[in-house]
Amino acid sequence: MKIIGIDPGLNGAIAILEDNKVLDILDMPVMPEGKKNKRQLNSAQLVKYIKDNLDEKSKEIIVVVEQVNAMPGQGVTSMFNFGQTFGAIKGICAALGLPIFFVRPAKWKKYFGLINCSKDASRTKAIEMYPSISDQLSKKKDVNKSDAILIARFYSETRFNLQDK
Repeated sequence: MKIIGIDPGLNGAIAILEDNKVLDILDMPVMPEGKKNKRQLNSAQLVKYIKDNLDEKSKEIIVVVEQVNAMPGQGVTSMFNFGQTFGAIKGICAALGLPIFFVRPAKWKKYFGLINCSKDASRTKAIEMYPSISDQLSKKKDVNKSDAILIARFYSETRFNLQDK
C-alpha cells in the first residue's frame, strides 16, 4: 500500500511511503500570484506529481492529510489562503478517486512523543527513523517534509485502529 502524507499549506510538503519506506518527499508545489511575492498552490503540478506516483503495482493508495483549523493570532488573509490550499488538496484527491483520511496534529504528534516539543523535533524524529534521507531533511525549513513523512507513517502504523472508528 502506498500512503501519501500531506502537510497542507503553501509551506507544506508531501511524502510518499510504501511499506514504511520513503519513496519520495517534495515541498508543496507553489507558483507566484500577482504582486508582492505572494504565492499560491500550483494545483496542476500537484495533480501531475500524484498521478506520476500512481501505478498498477500499488493496489491500494491512501492520502492522509493533517486536519488543520484556524488558529488565534493568524491573519484573515493567511487563513483564507491556507483554507484555499487545503480545499484544493481535498478536491484533487476527490477528482483522482483517492481515499482521503484526516489526522489532527495533536494525534500524530502524541503518537511520536512530540507534544510540547519544538517544531524542529519532528525533523529529528524523521531523521532517526530514516537516516538514509537525512540529507533531504538537513535544513530547518525541511520540518514540513518531516511532518509529511510522520503523518504518513502514523497512518501506516495505526490505520486498522483508525478505520474501525
